Amino acid sequence: MAGIGDGNTRVDGYRVARAVSATRTDTPVREVPQTIVAVPQEVLEDAAATRIDTALDLAGVGRGNNFGGLGLTEFTIRGVATGEYYRNGFPINRGYPNSPDIVSIERIEVLKGPSAFLYGRGDPGGTFNIVTKQPLAARSLTIGTQYGSFGAKRSTFDATGALDESGQVLARVTGAVEDNGSFRDFVTSDRYALAPVIAWKPNADTTITLEGDFISTAQTFDRGIVPLGGNVRALPRSRFIGEPGLPPAHVDNALGQLRVEHRFDQDWVLNAGAQVLGGNLSGYGVGAIGLLPDGRTQRRTLEWRDLTWSDLDLQANLAGKFETGPFRHTLLLGLEYDSYRYREVFNRSNVATNPFLLDLLAPRYGQPLPPITARVTNFLQKTESYAGYVQDQIDLTPRLHALLGVRVEDLGLVSTNNLTKGTTSLQGLVATPRFGLLYDLTDTVSVYGNYARSFRPNIGTDRSGRPFAFEEGEGYEAGAKVSLLDGRLDATAALFEIRRSNVLSTDPVDPNFSVATGAIRSRGFDLTAAGYLAPGWRVIGTYTRVDAAVARDNTLPVGTRIANVPANSLAFQTVYEFQSGELKGLGLGGGLDFVGRRAAGTALATFNLPQYTLVNLISYYQIAPGVRIYLNVDNVFDATFYDRAFQNRYATPGQPRTIIGGVAARF
Repeated sequence: MAGIGDGNTRVDGYRVARAVSATRTDTPVREVPQTIVAVPQEVLEDAAATRIDTALDLAGVGRGNNFGGLGLTEFTIRGVATGEYYRNGFPINRGYPNSPDIVSIERIEVLKGPSAFLYGRGDPGGTFNIVTKQPLAARSLTIGTQYGSFGAKRSTFDATGALDESGQVLARVTGAVEDNGSFRDFVTSDRYALAPVIAWKPNADTTITLEGDFISTAQTFDRGIVPLGGNVRALPRSRFIGEPGLPPAHVDNALGQLRVEHRFDQDWVLNAGAQVLGGNLSGYGVGAIGLLPDGRTQRRTLEWRDLTWSDLDLQANLAGKFETGPFRHTLLLGLEYDSYRYREVFNRSNVATNPFLLDLLAPRYGQPLPPITARVTNFLQKTESYAGYVQDQIDLTPRLHALLGVRVEDLGLVSTNNLTKGTTSLQGLVATPRFGLLYDLTDTVSVYGNYARSFRPNIGTDRSGRPFAFEEGEGYEAGAKVSLLDGRLDATAALFEIRRSNVLSTDPVDPNFSVATGAIRSRGFDLTAAGYLAPGWRVIGTYTRVDAAVARDNTLPVGTRIANVPANSLAFQTVYEFQSGELKGLGLGGGLDFVGRRAAGTALATFNLPQYTLVNLISYYQIAPGVRIYLNVDNVFDATFYDRAFQNRYATPGQPRTIIGGVAARF
């Protein structure tokens, strides 16, 4: 995704001054009437991170279902679960792909509040957009090797430069290879990632970019542990409820993006592009069904999944600046087409005829595998949408700025159940407006407010065979943005309220069906700060206070907590790099992550996840220009914690104390 403006994103320490994700135009963050948390590459490098979870933690994004460790399937923002996120403005979490690898990431821009106006169907809590590394003219090669506790090994490379003498053709390719063990018994994983980019600049006003991303993983399917009597600490955090020796599950996904940017003059620019992606997740796993009356023997099923997906997304955006009388405008006109296809086959063994038991307190593995005889799902789902949108960023006065926009989307969904031989379809036309105002009280303080709506399709039919109405969301936000320490540190504080309606609830007439009459509301406060306190002293952090609960349901009491959402969470990271003297090039710092108590499910929870506090240490040394060695310790005090729950049944133990060391060299 490219935007209008100078195209340069200035980064000071951990401070990102400009962003493209909230408006699809290159706009200073402080001029957007919305909370934006931009996490640059340097944050991830300091933390020695390999996945984007670290960046999302620091941006106030909560952890949700990760599909047995296979991907980033679901997360929470402002108390609302969602699974839609983007790469250079294109949707990439269609299906169940691998979690993105940080080796190709320039920064991650997290948007708080509804974003359907720009990105289409999704949830009202927010989303994030990954901005990838692009080719540079100067040739360079960076290679890195990283080792960690529990047999973790990772190697990376990043090569870029011009392919011709005139500098019209630029290329970049990044990659990573991993071979990992785990603190979890019998759990291992291998991973390969490759992201090539080539950019052609036939003239000063036109850039054509072709970008790919390929990730392949083989990993043990591992949902985590199950609590005994509601106690998640009853089992050791290493206890494996699956069966050793099963082949690993495989996840392979790939995408290609073609992006064209043409600047007509200094005010008008056209961006157009296409993305094709696809993937497959297949393999065996073991599921937990329930405990026997003895309270310690787990009934299990052997499972087989074969999930396949593909998606085509086309976009065109025209952006320009002009004036009408005293008003200055930045206008955006956009069109988008999306075609998504998803096929799911899920079978398992019969728990009644083949119980496949495991004593959780004294497990005996190696028993014969039960036959897979029960067909659970076998369906094909096709979604097609057409959308158009218009947005105007208006400088009403030198200090008062407005943002107006509306997206109109026509979405159709057809689902064919190959078990029942039935087909259901859903068609709807939805308008999702957004409106925001921002006023500069001073040169360093501004206040703002916004309102936006969202939607997403509900899957399935009611007891009469009729499709459900779209789930709808709306969000209100009011806040302040402050520039501190002569512009070195930016902070945003916001109050918010989010509502979701047409949420599926149990049909009071027939509990085997659902009705779209439920509602959820979430309200709270968040505070974000990023930048540097002094030369070499970088800092980023987020605090979130949220009250997310059921507002209306046919069976759940009003006030029931939403799964995986703590009332309070706090995360920050700070690093100081010595600027002179004998210690020049030495960086020391750390981080803290506090997550409050959470419900295991949006229901009468059978257990809760306890609160936890993690302390991390960061150290590195630039031993020569372009050569950096580092040694980090995560979870210094070896806290036992559980970072997510799934289906009110599983809890995922977090990583014990972990030592990470490595070296990176640039040539």
